[in-house]
Amino acid sequence: MSAVLTTLAADAAAAIAHFSARLTFETDVSDVHADLSAGDARIVVVDSRSVESWRQGHIEGALHLPTAEIAARAPSIIPRDVTVVTYCWGPGCNGATRAALEFAKLGYRVKEMIGGFEYWAREGFPVVTGSGVERRLADPLTAPVHADACGC
Repeated sequence: MSAVLTTLAADAAAAIAHFSARLTFETDVSDVHADLSAGDARIVVVDSRSVESWRQGHIEGALHLPTAEIAARAPSIIPRDVTVVTYCWGPGCNGATRAALEFAKLGYRVKEMIGGFEYWAREGFPVVTGSGVERRLADPLTAPVHADACGC
């Protein structure tokens, strides 16, 4: 008996619908890094964590907007014609999901950055701290150590 096939995989049409839908709601750290590096003004990256978390380290170029402040502050500081990308700590935290929901309620196009700050740092992308910009070595379990992108 196959553990994988206990529940059959979806047919191709259902799989296309499912995976296409996921890509409309999610992006990953590598794609966000590529767009920020290219200066793509069509996205705004939002860190939805606390002030203490932001100070501990955040993505260079991100906007700090804790979830509780989104409804009151976002309309005056984030243009309506951009796609907002939210992030929080990492896969074990649903803060980016809650922040994305708040932006959606305001009528913004929004995506959640899967992996969050944890995977941003683990993939060796620049992190802003009180000491300046730091770049850690890529974790070989999350990113290639001798390439700029995973190629996936």
